[in-house]
Amino acid sequence: MSNTTNCRVCNGTVGEFFDFGRQPLSDAFVEPGADPAQEFFYRLAVGLCTGCAMVQLMEEVPRDRMFHEAYPYHSSGSAFMRTHFEELAKRLLDTELTGADPFIVELGCNDGVMLKALADAGVRHLGVEPSGGVADVAAAKGVRVRKSFFEEDTARQIRAGDGPADVIYAANTLCHIPYMGSILTGVTALLAPGGVFVFEDPYLGDIVERSSFDQIYDEHFFFFAAQSVQAMAARHGLELVDVERIPVHGGEVRYTLAHAGARTPAPAVAELIAQERANGIADPSTLQRFGANVLKIRTDLMALLSRLREEGKTVVGYGATAKSATVTNFCGIDADLVTFVSDSTPAKIGRLTPGAHIPVREPAAFSQPYPDYALLFAWNHAEEIMAKEQAFRDAGGRWILYVPDVRVV
Repeated sequence: MSNTTNCRVCNGTVGEFFDFGRQPLSDAFVEPGADPAQEFFYRLAVGLCTGCAMVQLMEEVPRDRMFHEAYPYHSSGSAFMRTHFEELAKRLLDTELTGADPFIVELGCNDGVMLKALADAGVRHLGVEPSGGVADVAAAKGVRVRKSFFEEDTARQIRAGDGPADVIYAANTLCHIPYMGSILTGVTALLAPGGVFVFEDPYLGDIVERSSFDQIYDEHFFFFAAQSVQAMAARHGLELVDVERIPVHGGEVRYTLAHAGARTPAPAVAELIAQERANGIADPSTLQRFGANVLKIRTDLMALLSRLREEGKTVVGYGATAKSATVTNFCGIDADLVTFVSDSTPAKIGRLTPGAHIPVREPAAFSQPYPDYALLFAWNHAEEIMAKEQAFRDAGGRWILYVPDVRVV
């Protein structure tokens, strides 16, 4: 661990354990014919804090380069995720939003899929969303949205105008934000005395266990575990009072924080922390093994794609996901190995993938004609996608997966 930086949570020393090299912005899809010199690159490396065990990126990408008017991801794009958020809304209505005039604030509300369900139930709410395009989509659904980043000043302004929040919620948002001190100070200021801060993000334990290295990209700055979240919360007068493992986006944990002493922690907290310690998920030796597994996946995937090219087989990508940027650029996959990537996001279709410059085509292109193989970048939605694309299998097509290892199914 020769390269070090200061921890963005506790200011301790962060030692680097893996370097993915030069990477583009994961959601900066390129116009054909654009000047290559204009494409932004940075060094994607990940490290472990020796003080609080928080795993984090070594270098920060400026937030306005990632989250802006043209940000292309829509939470409601997956039927599975729509159901996930609607079920959570129902649960919050039954458990936390039961008072006379409950108020919920969502950080990074995206296109409003979760808040829409609460708005329909008449719950006072506010979404805080810096990406203007998706914020407009949420507003068009009748969701109240504030177009800004959430930080301490934002929180105090919201409290002054709307009063304290019974629930503050964030999904796949908190891990994006390097300035954690301002966020949690804001949460503490905005949260009602008996309120909860609930957030869900990719789980370090699953990333390490499954070698799902493509969860590491510019937008994911922190990689949470119960141990590190507990330590982080304590620094801001908050306490980790519940954890729940959830089967979305390749494995996440839903963390619940409250003001220190306000609630009795659920047994699940101590259980997950004990499991993390037994598995050594934040041990340098475990993370070094993770790095070795990543290198093996790269070797195996490139060998498979090269062999298929030599055999004259057609391979296309499925899902122009943000995380696919890490795979294509780290492995060296280009349009010579993967002809195009099929994706349903209008803002991506007709463009080239970041860095690797593989064309992105509309979903109909996938079946005109079907390829011999499809490299599934959206592997976290494998079940949903494979069910939808049964005709591809019926036509003799095979899926290529690379998490937790490279295989053809």
